[in-house]
Amino acid sequence: MSVIIEPATVKKSLSAHAAIGLIAGALLYIVSLTGTVAVFYQELQRVEQPNAPEMESIAPEAVQRGVEAVLASEAGQPTTTHLYVHLPNKELPRAVVTTDTQAVYLAQDGTLAGPEEIAWSDFVVKLHYTLNLPVLVGITIVGILGVMMLALAVSGIVAHPRIFRDAFRLRTRNSNGVGLADWHNRLSVWTLPFSVAIALTGALIGLASITAYGVAADDYQGDAEAVYGPIFGEEGEADPRPAPVPDVAAALAHMAGSYPELTLTYAILHDPMTKGQHIQIVGEHQRRLIFGEYYAFRADGTFEHTAGLADGDWGQQAAASTYQLHFGTFGGLPVKLAYLIFGIALTAICATGTYIWLGKRRRRGMEEPGLRGAWHGVIIGTPLVLTITLLARLLFGNGFPFAIVFWIGLLITVFAFAEIMKRKAGG
Repeated sequence: MSVIIEPATVKKSLSAHAAIGLIAGALLYIVSLTGTVAVFYQELQRVEQPNAPEMESIAPEAVQRGVEAVLASEAGQPTTTHLYVHLPNKELPRAVVTTDTQAVYLAQDGTLAGPEEIAWSDFVVKLHYTLNLPVLVGITIVGILGVMMLALAVSGIVAHPRIFRDAFRLRTRNSNGVGLADWHNRLSVWTLPFSVAIALTGALIGLASITAYGVAADDYQGDAEAVYGPIFGEEGEADPRPAPVPDVAAALAHMAGSYPELTLTYAILHDPMTKGQHIQIVGEHQRRLIFGEYYAFRADGTFEHTAGLADGDWGQQAAASTYQLHFGTFGGLPVKLAYLIFGIALTAICATGTYIWLGKRRRRGMEEPGLRGAWHGVIIGTPLVLTITLLARLLFGNGFPFAIVFWIGLLITVFAFAEIMKRKAGG
């Protein structure tokens, strides 16, 4: 017995199927575009808040004064679990202290110099990392998109056996879509190593989080940080009894004397002002892909050990190299400019891939002006609305609801273009 399905129902189902594909393509495009912008995260912070105090370096004693001042300002509040001191470096010559509740700049002498206000830059990074969704949900979706991008890159090469032979054959104009396909294929070949590296590291970063939560639920009573302990260093036993402010200055002085070749990027206080507190200093190694090595200290500034990211198991070193490889934060400005060029190319590949798909459907007789218009809205609307949110930051300040405005603005653009295309097709 066969079930007869009305042709109209089949047509609606095909349109729904195509719309789902369009949504996946749109998310890939958004993640690619925002990732390209996020490469310049540190530079964007300086544009967003140009008057913050800058310095080539800051003395350990000044850092200590800043830490003490920030912790004193939080007296009477729930104790912060982590305190981070961003140490000035070439890419971002600013000292910033961040706790669970605030982020403030330090002046050269360690006095507090006002709040850090980089909400737009953080919004772009969160849009790339999590699509502004709750962290676990968003980063998992982005990780899946990384897997999809990797699968598309590999399957694209397999499906086009002449793609390398035709690497420099470019028919830029063709009414049947050949020219667009050539641009898509040539960009895919020329950027293949970059695309694979970005997709693979993005998938690893995204899916590592849900894996860690799953392992934590089974083996660590839900403590995800304990899962990362063997890789990035153990948190240590918590002891909430009160204690004096730890001696960050002593730890920084030890690093300057024992490891003068390193670029120190962060000082991290775990459970500050409790008996269980300890200090970590992050030191960046030159000519290495790892983001840095963790150097652990007791609260009194006595050195204990390293985490092993620089010389431990290959898995540790690989995990520590993922972030820099994904975001291009190694090699300075030349590498960032290369990531900008390749990132634009990857974004164009995402855009043209969906246009090619829609063109094939059209040539098969599936006229879908609404979907084509919606895709126009994604391609034009994403950079347009991003620019609008940046202008809103400059005009209205740090408290502007960037994520809400971005998604509402993008949806309006998508629906507006879809409606315009429908009316053109109907008229």
